Amino acid sequence: MKYNRYLPLIIPMLVWLAQEIFLSYPSLIYVVLVIILLLIFFALRQFTRSSGADERWWNFFILPALSSMAVIVYSTLQDSHWLIQFLFFLNLAVLYLYFRFAYYFLLQPLGYKIASIENVSQYTNFLIFFFFAAGLYGFQAFLNMPGWLIAFSVALLSILICYQLLWANKFNIRENTIYIFLPSLILAELAWAIAFLPLNNNIAGFTLAIFYYMIIGLMRQELLKTLDRSRTALYVGFGLASIVIIMLTARWF
Repeated sequence: MKYNRYLPLIIPMLVWLAQEIFLSYPSLIYVVLVIILLLIFFALRQFTRSSGADERWWNFFILPALSSMAVIVYSTLQDSHWLIQFLFFLNLAVLYLYFRFAYYFLLQPLGYKIASIENVSQYTNFLIFFFFAAGLYGFQAFLNMPGWLIAFSVALLSILICYQLLWANKFNIRENTIYIFLPSLILAELAWAIAFLPLNNNIAGFTLAIFYYMIIGLMRQELLKTLDRSRTALYVGFGLASIVIIMLTARWF
């Protein structure tokens, strides 16, 4: 349909408006989440139905849905109005880029720039993981969320992210199922262990996000058949050095 070309701008704006409603009326959080997910579903379903490509809408749905939910989860723990507005604007920008790339990929393939969805997925998923992780550790501090529930939530989140990354990078998912569940299991165990450390939620979430960066980076290099000793040392060295710096400079309870 002709209006498909306007959806990459309209849908992110409507999602932003829904998040602003949540900010003014926090009790409507579940209603707002449902509305946001329906808006995203509508746009991507419309794209895939109008496209001649053999693509499923749910593959495109994961990233924008997780991004919008992660921003809301993280914003519930913030007391700075300007920070919350920045998070909402950041999500708006991510959704606009992602829907724009999805539109071109599905409906205007000649205008699609190679690896656009792959690149936006790589950076956005890191932010998604951090926002969710920091939110979960915040819920542990304020709502006494048990460690096992944090680990389970991180495992579920990691499964979705790993699946999305495999799909975005055009890896065969059936042949590489282990790369969905093994990293998720490792991250869940790390999340459970970090839950026992006396760290504030942002530091705990960022520490787990560094582990995510290391594990997913190594996984991607392995799938690309470019993993060697130097790349392994780079990811592990950078990750461990970052974690050491975080631990030495963190505010402990």
